[in-house]
Amino acid sequence: MNRKVISEGGVRIEVPLPGDPSSIPSSSASVFYNSEMELNRDITISAVAGFIKDHGLDTKTLSYADVMSASGIRGIRMAAEVGSKCCLNDWKQDAYELIQKNIMLNGLEDICISSGQNANTLMHRKYFDIVDLDPFGSPAPFLDAAARSARRLLCITATDTAPLCGAHLKSGMRKYAAVPLNTEYHREMGARILLGAAVRALVRRDKGVKVLLTHATRHYVRVYIEIIKGVSSADDALEKMGFITHCQNCGYRSWKYGLAAQLDSICPHCKGTLQPAGPLWLGSIQERDFCKAVLVELETRKPGKWEQAVKIVEFCRGEIDVVTYYDQHWLCKKNKISPGSIDGLIEALVSAGFYASRTHFTGTGFKTDAGLEQINILLRDLNDRR
Repeated sequence: MNRKVISEGGVRIEVPLPGDPSSIPSSSASVFYNSEMELNRDITISAVAGFIKDHGLDTKTLSYADVMSASGIRGIRMAAEVGSKCCLNDWKQDAYELIQKNIMLNGLEDICISSGQNANTLMHRKYFDIVDLDPFGSPAPFLDAAARSARRLLCITATDTAPLCGAHLKSGMRKYAAVPLNTEYHREMGARILLGAAVRALVRRDKGVKVLLTHATRHYVRVYIEIIKGVSSADDALEKMGFITHCQNCGYRSWKYGLAAQLDSICPHCKGTLQPAGPLWLGSIQERDFCKAVLVELETRKPGKWEQAVKIVEFCRGEIDVVTYYDQHWLCKKNKISPGSIDGLIEALVSAGFYASRTHFTGTGFKTDAGLEQINILLRDLNDRR
């Protein structure tokens, strides 16, 4: 394997050369380094650091596991920048050997250990305070083991956005034991389907949750879930599971809590057919105080992609706690009008007495507690005044 040394976040690691077949990001590659995920890693470092400070934890005793490490970049950065004890695992022999070399390259032998086990085997054998699950593709086959292993924080990346968001419906149903619908808010649909699968795995272990941060960026969904031990906490989490019903004709949507919820089948807005999605997570997907802690860490550390990271987390922090978002352009097309300023629409919603905000999921999206008809009236009114 031909290699070169690169720098990221204050550490140096060896990675496969771009021309080497093993550097191609695919499930068959022996090991690869994905520079496109530097933004993801920058947010992860600040999120974990913020979590540790918020909870007054001792980094010297805290254990962090990057269970699919590849080159080891994420775990090595965690050890070097946060100072926690890190287990860097990858079952592929080339990756395992490269991880060992990169640990030594950065002089982190005292707080980093390498492991060459199957990820599920490792997580079933050992407990870690923080488990980071970042597979190539779907995390679904690893959720049960991760739910067992994680004691305080579970971080999950999913790159299989087509199944999660409903574009590949049957694949999403098989992997996540849920029905994902391909709607105009498909990015949030995917995030809530992923969270729902993670929550169901955790409650089986008598663990409750607090979802701290959720973002859908480029080709992946990333979630940070604080774990709260105890049967009552698990029961509380289960009560925040449920279903969304959606009308593909007019965009109406509603949601009901419960895994055995009785769902309506006729749209009250246009009398079309309501389609169900779920079970999925209907609880909050952003925790404002945690987002603030992440922003403080980003501003202090200023990693390579910190400006992009700050923008994402600021948007997440500003989102109101409402299930699903609306797409302004989709609604305007339905109303046969031209879209105006989305900020103007949000101001109009707030002036009318509703809660409203932008969303990080898409530049044309907005969240509000206003009903569909009220939104359409405001859109037409704004169009008439232009």
